[in-house]
Amino acid sequence: MEHLIYPSVKFIHIISATLLFGTGLGSAFYMFMAYRSGNTKVMAATNRFVVIADFIFTAPTVIIQLVTGLYLLNYLGLEWTSPWSLSVLGLYAFVGACWLPVVWLQIWLRNRAQELDHPDAQYRYRMKIWMILGLLAFPAVVLLYVFMIYKPFWG
Repeated sequence: MEHLIYPSVKFIHIISATLLFGTGLGSAFYMFMAYRSGNTKVMAATNRFVVIADFIFTAPTVIIQLVTGLYLLNYLGLEWTSPWSLSVLGLYAFVGACWLPVVWLQIWLRNRAQELDHPDAQYRYRMKIWMILGLLAFPAVVLLYVFMIYKPFWG
């Protein structure tokens, strides 16, 4: 039974990373396209679904990634202070620092879109911040995949 734990945790880690990446990319696409439509009813509905998706999919996978990632580090005997570990944990923290305000912005944008006939300056400004945070986090997530696959600085 012991020999099944590592591959099972690794499988969960890979599936949750895929779900996290896919949900994030899909949510960003739909929210951006809704914003581009200029229709606040479409924005409100889309933003409502994006907020729900974040709570159902993104939040749990963020936790699963941390727990399974730390288990895998420990199982493989890699020091938490190694350059690889510090790089991965730093990228994880950076993505999290981008994601937390994004969640708040999505809730605000969802609520505000319900009140408007057209996006106002405040809405456009917060949407711009939402996009910037996403554009910062996206390459960091891709880099995390690179680290998982190629393991630069390993050993």
